[in-house]
Amino acid sequence: MAKRQEQEDARTEVTEVAPNVLRMELPIRMPGLGHVNSYAIIDNDGCTVLDPGMPGPGTWKALQDRLKQAGMTPKHVHTVVITHSHPDHFGCAMRFAKESGAKIVAHRKFSFGLPQVEEPEVSTDDLAAHQGSHGHNHGPALDEIDPDESHDTREARVEDELRHTLAGGRTPWGGERPRPPLRIKLKWMAMRWLGQSIIPVVSDPVEHGDVLMLAGREWFVFHTPGHTQDHFCLHDPETGLFLAGDHVLPTITPHISGISSSPDPLATFFYSLDRVGEIDGVEQVLPAHGHPFHDLTARCNAIKEHHDERLDKVKEIGRDLGAASVRDYSRRLFKPRSWGGMAESETYAHLEHLRMAGDASARRDENERLIYETG
Repeated sequence: MAKRQEQEDARTEVTEVAPNVLRMELPIRMPGLGHVNSYAIIDNDGCTVLDPGMPGPGTWKALQDRLKQAGMTPKHVHTVVITHSHPDHFGCAMRFAKESGAKIVAHRKFSFGLPQVEEPEVSTDDLAAHQGSHGHNHGPALDEIDPDESHDTREARVEDELRHTLAGGRTPWGGERPRPPLRIKLKWMAMRWLGQSIIPVVSDPVEHGDVLMLAGREWFVFHTPGHTQDHFCLHDPETGLFLAGDHVLPTITPHISGISSSPDPLATFFYSLDRVGEIDGVEQVLPAHGHPFHDLTARCNAIKEHHDERLDKVKEIGRDLGAASVRDYSRRLFKPRSWGGMAESETYAHLEHLRMAGDASARRDENERLIYETG
């Protein structure tokens, strides 16, 4: 099978994808991905770097090389923008802060995951293999909708319940929990031992509707929760550029985790897709992985259609299985090579979306595992 765009190895050449906007491909070693796009936005004072890759000396060396091609050094970087709280997007942010005093821009909800949770970047379908480990079969009570509870209050309550559940080594559905590969754990342990801080200290938090001045132009912040709760994109109406992060990728779909502070992470993602799909005048989309593309609305619709098909498949499986656990559903939904915590997390997100829509019901069995039935 031919590689998808997002799986291609990073090229060393820097390309100008728009006036004063450079695409810098950085190497990464993550399942399903071969590079991350970091963008340098040039102005009279130096530049802004968006999504500065993974932590570590390899990425830092690559960034120095890419900046050198543009006639700059890390000292010229006055601002770092982080689209969301995954390490291949914020890895070298603190290094820039140390080298040049760069300010760090991220969403006000920026948070490096929940306790003991490592979220993958791409969907289970787009990975060749998955890592997982068994947890205990317990979980919080099913979330019920309170019409008098505000969205923010409800989200905070769900997050508190989730933290309590995960702290006990459990998942909400009573199954496996995605974890990072051992080599990644060892690398980060070594960096902590060496005293290297990789978690960004956000100096300039933003939220939906804010405006950033980059390269002398106004870039509007679009909060796009779904892939993560703190994800945001940037739109420059003057040039028609849209910096998409991982929200909209050209040929693969981002991972939508069931382990989320959102009561219905899939509905949240759909809303975010609709929000950006309605933006007028987008001429070019600059994603965090893969190549620039043009039809933002069409790609948003295609991603939604993919999930709609998945929801129909889940209902079909439910009609065949009857009452079944998340693991049972996931092993019918995915191929054996993909079985594990990540597949279960995505399955749980789809089952909860159906339950919240009234198309499925759930209860806990004697082992506190969630058991679903679809209509």
